[in-house]
Amino acid sequence: MSEDEENGAGQSEDEKLASEWEEAMQESGDSEESAEESGAEDEWAAAMAEADALGEGGGAAADDIEAAPLENFSAGAPAQAVAGLGEGGATPDLDVILDIPVTISMEVGNTSIPIRNLLQLNQGSVIELDRLAGEPLDVLVNGTLIAHGEVVMVNEKFGIRLTDVVSPSERIRRLN
Repeated sequence: MSEDEENGAGQSEDEKLASEWEEAMQESGDSEESAEESGAEDEWAAAMAEADALGEGGGAAADDIEAAPLENFSAGAPAQAVAGLGEGGATPDLDVILDIPVTISMEVGNTSIPIRNLLQLNQGSVIELDRLAGEPLDVLVNGTLIAHGEVVMVNEKFGIRLTDVVSPSERIRRLN
């Protein structure tokens, strides 16, 4: 009997195909590459084992690790530090942001109405707002409330006199 017949006896087609591929790989010299790959796998396994040993056991490399110092932030920080000014009192360079445009709008009040009622509005229609007459207007910068005020007339033009400016901490609280 030939070698092929001995290998093929009692094997399924998949097994025969696998053994043929194995023989072909050995003949082409690719088996050396697989040996190199297994060597690389062994090196990888050794490196992983070494890393695990350093992580669990400490070792010399773990002794070289130092904790980074953290700054202490006290509750009584100076107002300059909170405002972004340095400890030396130097003011930040605001020229960078002075020319950025912002949108200021005044809100008299607001309401929600169905689209059906919106489509029925015409000249002379009255929309009821959620504010009482005499209540201050909201002053919004880019949609964020920064102040309250009242309407004034200056040289035949409308203006707004600020009556209450919202603190920065209150503005941040309203964002959340």
